[in-house]
Amino acid sequence: MTGNASSLRTLPWSARPAARTWRCAATPAEVRDFHSSLPGYSPTPLTDLPTLAAELGVGRVFVKDESCRLGLPAFKALGASWAVHRTLAERARRHSEPGPFTLVTATDGNHGRAVARMARLLGQRAHVFVPRGVHPQAVAAITAEQAKVTEVPGPYDEAVRLAAEAAAGPDAVLVQDTAWPGYEEIPGWIVEGYTTLCTEIDEQLAAEGIEEGPDLVSVPVGVGSLAQAVVTHYRSRPSGPAPALLSVEPEAAACVLKSLVLGEPVSVTTGETSMAGLNCGTPSSIAWPCLQSGLDAAVAIPDADSTRAAADLAAFGVSSGPCGAAALAGVRAALNGVGAEERRTALGLGPSSVVVLLSTEGPAANPHPRSPTES
Repeated sequence: MTGNASSLRTLPWSARPAARTWRCAATPAEVRDFHSSLPGYSPTPLTDLPTLAAELGVGRVFVKDESCRLGLPAFKALGASWAVHRTLAERARRHSEPGPFTLVTATDGNHGRAVARMARLLGQRAHVFVPRGVHPQAVAAITAEQAKVTEVPGPYDEAVRLAAEAAAGPDAVLVQDTAWPGYEEIPGWIVEGYTTLCTEIDEQLAAEGIEEGPDLVSVPVGVGSLAQAVVTHYRSRPSGPAPALLSVEPEAAACVLKSLVLGEPVSVTTGETSMAGLNCGTPSSIAWPCLQSGLDAAVAIPDADSTRAAADLAAFGVSSGPCGAAALAGVRAALNGVGAEERRTALGLGPSSVVVLLSTEGPAANPHPRSPTES
């Protein structure tokens, strides 16, 4: 399983080795306590894959398997549950008798389903806007949570705009996992929720005798909220070794990579990709400062690489969809092909390094986007 399509061409890549010296404030400790109190909570598996370690020329490779998180097939439930919890607490503080309201969001699949699930469990309503390209199976999963679904004949950014408009009334609240100037509090809570995933990794590695943590974490990126959580977690440590952090995006929607290259947040026109959950054209406004300062490197990959990585992970017993498998595809792209030694050096990797891949979803979480001929 050596080599890939990326080894035959110039790799879309950006690196900033000084990122490991940057520090930021930590996430509140009560986030993990909240998740631990939820019915059905348990840490997701961290699977050791020695065959991949041998392929990549490192000491250990672990995959964080998010194919079943709080009963849903992706990590998104961590952010949605904490943000909805905080939103309800704020409404209770501001209103003596808060009545039912509607949780509104836009989604490529997983976040919207997680918000809809929380609304259903808490006796609230949900309205989810879905952009073009999301498979009917993913839409049906959201509808099954008793949410109202509006399909948008435009890209993700347009769905976000329409969701924000729909949430403007007094009986609705926008629970969006991307931020922009003037809308940052709830996206910040979502990011806080995601850090539970990293806390679990630390505990699981310690149980393996790896007290110092990973040397590299590879994270799939859409608008950058999960990557912001990963950066916040690992760059808030006051001392000790800091891991390299690698973001991975589809070539069809590499908004973070392009922003890092240009040194400022920019929007890109997205195309079709099997990595539907990563098909986002604009970085989150609150994620961008963390990503610019705290990411060591960013890479963009073609669909074929993530498809192959998903098949390989399945052969190892790890259930992963195209978005989750992007973490492996990105590391493979970085460590193979022309310039691989320079990229390996930039990431600080050696033969004893510990690599963690964040497999953010299972294969059924976000099916391939429908083709233009599908209705």
